[in-house]
Amino acid sequence: MRIVLVGPASPWRGGIAHFNDLLARELGRRHEVRVLTFTRQYPSLLFPGKAQTHPGEAVLDVGAEPLIDSIGPWSWWRTARRIRAIDPDLLVFRYWMPFFAPCMGSILRGSVRHGRPETVVVADNVVPHEHRPLDAPLTRWFLSRADRFVVMTRAVREDLLRCCRGAHVDLVPHPLYGQFGDAIDRGEARRRLGLGEDDEILLFFGFIRRYKGLDLLLRAMPAIHRRRPRARLLVVGEFYEDEEKYRRLVREEGIVERVRFVADYVPNDEVAPWFSAADVVVLPYRDATQSGIIPVAYHMGRAVISTDVGGLAEVLDDGVTGLLVPPEDPEALAGAVIRFFEEDLRGRMEDGVRRARSRFSWAHFADAVTASTNSSP
Repeated sequence: MRIVLVGPASPWRGGIAHFNDLLARELGRRHEVRVLTFTRQYPSLLFPGKAQTHPGEAVLDVGAEPLIDSIGPWSWWRTARRIRAIDPDLLVFRYWMPFFAPCMGSILRGSVRHGRPETVVVADNVVPHEHRPLDAPLTRWFLSRADRFVVMTRAVREDLLRCCRGAHVDLVPHPLYGQFGDAIDRGEARRRLGLGEDDEILLFFGFIRRYKGLDLLLRAMPAIHRRRPRARLLVVGEFYEDEEKYRRLVREEGIVERVRFVADYVPNDEVAPWFSAADVVVLPYRDATQSGIIPVAYHMGRAVISTDVGGLAEVLDDGVTGLLVPPEDPEALAGAVIRFFEEDLRGRMEDGVRRARSRFSWAHFADAVTASTNSSP
């Protein structure tokens, strides 16, 4: 069948674009797939990072057509006309924040005629991490017109059903991210990155915003260091807020020698060494629905220490693939890290990760996206 996928795709940066590239590739194994993406995703005044695209980077090319200006209504009608010309059997939208509801909702309304095509929304969030006054009505305006939904955690499903009572919602775990390549030897990765062979390496990876709780992990580091003097924290990712407040906190906590910042976006082909060098990946989030970092960690064979927020506990098997701790609790976070090393849990948990990986397949996710159409007479 013909499928149109609407959302970010390469060369746009970030996990959602990566996800859409991989989903389009998986759907394309059995169907004809077109991807329609943005000419402008965020106005520059609203984007907190350094750049929105990664021109020249080796990425998965799915032949996305750049048509959509997020703040240009003329482009929404143009995109709807393009969809009608393609005449797909299935129209898939990727939704993650209310800012895009007017754009996506207008495209959806302009594309559907007499119940065709069927529309499915893959929803990352229904309630955004950072709240604004019009979030709820904008989200409801868009989502109320979709035929069905695919979500990745129970928390998002519950939010969606509160927003759209009686909606058809399929729950499928976030698949693994393999576009960064496979893990390399831990010792080789440390040599490349200038890390000590006997250091105990914690990795915080991804862009930095308050809800991700990096400050909580930094406050936990002095207690970790007292018990595990070889512990070091790698903070690898672009700051989407004031970088200096985190560096000041490092100085105040007296852990300058124990924390290394790599304050920039990491290209796809440079991701694997950071995960390969780590003993454990740490997610000290205050708030979450799901995380794209756990699928990367699992693909690379790394255990995860995470706060128990949102849907993170649904993909992290406490004591098997990692450890869960209460949110907003640096003492508990420090205790989990200390336990991980003192009980020598790395090998056992990495075995647990390898056993768990089969649950998180792209084929399974693609089947959920196409399920209703495939079952039609």
